[in-house]
Amino acid sequence: PIYNKNLILLNTKDIENTLLQNSFIDSFKLKKKYPNTLIIKIYEKKPIAILFYKKKKFYLSRKIELIEFNNLKDYKNLPYVFGNKDEFKIFYNNLKKINFPINQIKKYIYYETNRWDLETNDKKIIKLPSKNYIKSLQNYLEIERKKNFKKYVLFDYRIKDQLILK
Repeated sequence: PIYNKNLILLNTKDIENTLLQNSFIDSFKLKKKYPNTLIIKIYEKKPIAILFYKKKKFYLSRKIELIEFNNLKDYKNLPYVFGNKDEFKIFYNNLKKINFPINQIKKYIYYETNRWDLETNDKKIIKLPSKNYIKSLQNYLEIERKKNFKKYVLFDYRIKDQLILK
């Protein structure tokens, strides 16, 4: 709707409304450069994960905002999140606080019992308790580097003060 229009008569609100319809756009700047140029700078949201919620797929931005899902090849290797956005935001921020290697996570699974499971890229599964899971994650980070723990693929922290290995 903006091509071949006079810049003086061009309504910037129409352009803004059109741009805001795209959920990938984080922000933008419009500038009219007379006599015949319109400069639009667009800043995109960067997806960090693919959320599966109520049988629908969304991308999640760094600010944990929903982005409309399109099967884009640049984002096909993002980790999957099964659960709700609000719980994931709390969990993700806690992971960042303890410097958990987020880039090694392939899948986040949230259960109705208010607990998380993590699957890493090297097929290890970490089953976390519903309470005090940060302590369990810190323990996992400590033992995961040790040689004698390399052979285990399941780290189950669901029972208080116990670790079950398989």
